[in-house]
Amino acid sequence: MISRNLLATLVLVAPLMACSQKKQDKAAAKPDAEISDNKLPEPFASKSVTNYSNVIGWKENETPKAPAGFTVAKYAGGFENCRWMYELPNGDLVVAESNSNYSVPKQVGAKIIGAGKANNVSKSADRIILLRDADKDGKPEIRETFLTKEDGLNQPFGMLVIGDWFYVANTNAVMRYPYKSGQTKITEKGRKLVDLPEGKVNRHWTRNIIANGDNTKIYIAVGSASNIAEEGLDTEILRASILEMNPDGSGLKVFASGLRNPVGMDWAPGSNTLWTAVNERDELGNDLVPDYLTSVKENGFYGWPYSYWGKIIDPRVKDSKPELIKKSIAPEVDLGSHTASLGLVFNKGNRFPAKYKNGAFIAQHGSWNREPLSGYKVVFVPFSNGKPSGKMEDFLTGFIVDPGDNKVKGRPVGVTFISDGSLLVTDDKTGNIWRVSASK
Repeated sequence: MISRNLLATLVLVAPLMACSQKKQDKAAAKPDAEISDNKLPEPFASKSVTNYSNVIGWKENETPKAPAGFTVAKYAGGFENCRWMYELPNGDLVVAESNSNYSVPKQVGAKIIGAGKANNVSKSADRIILLRDADKDGKPEIRETFLTKEDGLNQPFGMLVIGDWFYVANTNAVMRYPYKSGQTKITEKGRKLVDLPEGKVNRHWTRNIIANGDNTKIYIAVGSASNIAEEGLDTEILRASILEMNPDGSGLKVFASGLRNPVGMDWAPGSNTLWTAVNERDELGNDLVPDYLTSVKENGFYGWPYSYWGKIIDPRVKDSKPELIKKSIAPEVDLGSHTASLGLVFNKGNRFPAKYKNGAFIAQHGSWNREPLSGYKVVFVPFSNGKPSGKMEDFLTGFIVDPGDNKVKGRPVGVTFISDGSLLVTDDKTGNIWRVSASK
């Protein structure tokens, strides 16, 4: 466990809403905005809005839309907030069902974190489901409860297997359970390896985990407690960071900081570089601040809360830190403002067409602080030699019914490639997992 003195040291090392317009105005407004010529609008160039979506679900036999040459089908359904996925070494898929339990003050309103019609935050299932597609027909025929709240789950998210151990990142701790390949339920008691920050303010509650290539280190993505540290930096200890630890839980330290809400993580093909998808801050206007995809440098600082997109100062943060802002690293890829970019996976296989080889797929859960809506899709960023080599483009769409009426069919969260070469996408608010495969 971490001592108070060590926590205090880590804080020093890693410091860390407007009436709607008419439907026709929203529909005609600017679509998802990307940075033009590396220039961003001024803060408050447009009014900050509260504009949450209404999830209406999918009709029977209706699916999201992929580019020509791909087939989209429902892989599995009936989940309660299916958030994250992980393919076990034997090809089984585990799915974390979890949700936010963060309560917003009444004077602010639950809309601020995408609640209400788009996101029921009253309950978290705290469950992991195992799916097995033994006959490899693209539809799992075995479905078992793998772990539950009674087994120690508390808003579970990231999952990982190293050797004979199954790791789960709860919102408040990393757990480890004895595991043997092929088992459909964890039967032995788990052990808490490290505490993770939770506290009374836990706006960004997801904790993702990933191991390095030789499984000697585990990385944990932990988002900020608040928007811009408005609750005080003492609530941001070990937050807005990617942490690093040994597989036994020892050696916990901050790997990189100033990342407001990093979620998806993956290693760029052909390199030893970690990349992450980050949700940036809210309430500066329609087109501020862009969510982003960035490489993660050890001991790197990425601005939050003092600055964004490198060294652009946030005028709302009074206790500025010029010495940190001077070191702040600008991200590589603009993913659009308020898109809530969450899932990230690189295509390391050969089943998709050549243009998608080694590229990044990012799931965008969708906006609440933008008019019209942004995100609500899966996007693709081409990579070459471990670096971005082209602009972001839409890959899986059809989630937004009409940008003018705020109706959406679903909200994508997690993305993962499985051993048959297909891409799976969780749609948490409709309880579906979509399978995207290259047409034969």
